[in-house]
Amino acid sequence: MTTPAPLTPPAFDFVQGDSPLLVSMPHCGLNLTPEVAAGLTEKAKKLPDTDWYMPELYDFLVSLGVGFIKANYSRYVIDLNRPYDDKPLYATKTTGLFPDILFDESPIFEAGKTPSAEHRTFCKEQIWMPYHDIIAQELARLKAKFGYAILFDAHSIAAEVPMLFEGHLPDFNWGTNEGKACGSTLANAATQILRPNYTQVLNGRFTGGYITRHFGQPHHGVHAIQLELSQDTYLNDELAKQSEYQLDEQKRPFITQQLRDLIEVLMAIKL
Repeated sequence: MTTPAPLTPPAFDFVQGDSPLLVSMPHCGLNLTPEVAAGLTEKAKKLPDTDWYMPELYDFLVSLGVGFIKANYSRYVIDLNRPYDDKPLYATKTTGLFPDILFDESPIFEAGKTPSAEHRTFCKEQIWMPYHDIIAQELARLKAKFGYAILFDAHSIAAEVPMLFEGHLPDFNWGTNEGKACGSTLANAATQILRPNYTQVLNGRFTGGYITRHFGQPHHGVHAIQLELSQDTYLNDELAKQSEYQLDEQKRPFITQQLRDLIEVLMAIKL
């Protein structure tokens, strides 16, 4: 059995903060392992289901003293927001720990080029487990220091994905596992800070993925909330239709300020 090469770059980047809030960005990674890269279809090589530009949209976190962890590897390598045992999160159609279809239902891998079981085990041990371990460790540290901790799981998604939902998504899609992952104080603060020009829904199509559901334990002083931000709020629409993903510099200042206001409100909450 061949031993896989060590990961370069590392599985994630982590910056420790000095507030009760930790931000997780599990789907922003763009890197591929050699075995995954060798098998992708031409369409999949553009990584269309990426949570584009999360680090750029939240580039104010360090200045606010907020810690964050961001994935460096694509969700096509391994999906960090799915459970280790790959049990389905939704009764409706979705993708798993090791996705084999894009959100448009076309294949991710060329026929016969799906990564091996050995490679998948490597990814679980070297990417999934370390990412979740650091979240657990940091939330425990924050809770010990502040008496509580908040995990903000930052995502984005195309406004229209027929495989996953009908119609057009609101701009801000909040998930709290139907209120089980965080107290109402946190959810209310998040939803009430939005400017009226942005649309939103709480626990609509997205009620929170594995990270939110697993770490959100308000009865133990750890609160979690997921945001699926519509990419309509910050991407260049015309380029996105051509599978080219670029920030819209006219939209960017407004959405960045809204996100900053949101993070500042969550930081100020005493739970």
